[in-house]
Amino acid sequence: MMQDFDLFVIGAGSGGVRCARIAAQNGARVAIAERRHWGGTCVNLGCVPKKLMVYAAEYGREIADAPSYGWDVKPVAHDWSTLISAKDREIERLNRVYVSMLEKAGVTLFTGDASFVDAHTVEIGPSELAPDASVQRVRAKNIVIATGSTPTRLNIPGAEYAIVSDDAFHLSDRPERVAVIGSGYIGIEFAGIFAGLGSKVDLVFRQPHPLRGFDNELRAHLAELLPLNGIKAHPGRSPERIEKVADGYRLHLEGGDVIETDCVFMATGRHPNLAPLKLDNAGVATWDGRIPAKPDDATTNVPGIYAIGDVTDTYNLTPTAIAEGHILAERLFGEPGREWSFATTPKAVFFSQPLATVGLSEEEAVQSHDVDIYTSSFTPMRQTLSGRKGKTLMKLVVDAQSKIVLGAHMIGPDAPEIIQGLAIAITAKLTKRDFDRTIGLHPTSAEEFVTMRSLTRHVPRKAG
Repeated sequence: MMQDFDLFVIGAGSGGVRCARIAAQNGARVAIAERRHWGGTCVNLGCVPKKLMVYAAEYGREIADAPSYGWDVKPVAHDWSTLISAKDREIERLNRVYVSMLEKAGVTLFTGDASFVDAHTVEIGPSELAPDASVQRVRAKNIVIATGSTPTRLNIPGAEYAIVSDDAFHLSDRPERVAVIGSGYIGIEFAGIFAGLGSKVDLVFRQPHPLRGFDNELRAHLAELLPLNGIKAHPGRSPERIEKVADGYRLHLEGGDVIETDCVFMATGRHPNLAPLKLDNAGVATWDGRIPAKPDDATTNVPGIYAIGDVTDTYNLTPTAIAEGHILAERLFGEPGREWSFATTPKAVFFSQPLATVGLSEEEAVQSHDVDIYTSSFTPMRQTLSGRKGKTLMKLVVDAQSKIVLGAHMIGPDAPEIIQGLAIAITAKLTKRDFDRTIGLHPTSAEEFVTMRSLTRHVPRKAG
């Protein structure tokens, strides 16, 4: 007998789990299917294990700086296998937590590959997580697509020799030489991780500066920090092919340069994981490989079918996926009461000197505002005794007429922790005067955001 549900969620990542749990807590009959990892990419192959590896690299820098503060620290070596084993244990624990949360909420769990039979019928078959699973079919009034994304490989000769981010978490040994292709979140963060753990790192990217889409002033500052962190940058270059040789690989770049390396790491973006779903059977439309859906209602072109998280064409971050799932569950089965400000979603890149931002960049702001720019660059206090190079940069983007702070940007120690607090101020549309009348917490880097009173420059709105 075919089971019927009020809601069926395909994908047990952060967004799907939140949607299923909130819907069940509001009395809906809910089921969820997962093909690979309970908790999704963030918990298993993304944010969480990556942050643990970032911490590992940070400890190395702290040990190196410790003698400047009087600690008699002998030279030490990093044990990669210890880190990976400890990381794996924590991820396994989190897997169990996600399963437990769903079960306690009364959600029915299916393990396997889910695909559409029609707009209200889903088939669940064998998958990586359940290779011997029998085929089952269920019906649901509402179906949520929350299958996330998967790494994209460049289509170049020798691409099969490269690893992607999924592979980096399970390497048996740390490569002594790593060539990272791409300078988005993943490329920058893993370049910092490998360099911090002792690898020789080359970073290849097509743009003049890393992190396309972020504020240009921060991008230029990050470019200056790369060599200070043991990373050799190759800006404005594209890879042409990967060649396997006796002692590793050769990455050939346009223009003739060759990088000798032990590992080629493609950090060249991600794309929605839609192929297994058989969307055509349900009539779900896609555009440029994504499902068009707005974060505030998650609707697709088919009534009763919704899409959240990385499969959509809007925000592709864990917290936004969680918010989308929560909003949808409450709208369908509860009392809508929560709202999120998606436009002021803070973002962070956990590099050796982390970068964080909230609100508009200078380039975005001048499209519709006359803006005042306030900046500050300084050596963080914790680096004064050690002499470690690399300055902190802080920036406020302010509407010149209303004085509302449109954006806050920072690169330097503790940037993500500081910007998370400032995200409240940006969301609340506080003004530069509100910042100026706030007394700083001394001595901290954060106090600089309330003491930047001298205008750096005024930039008029772009014509047209």
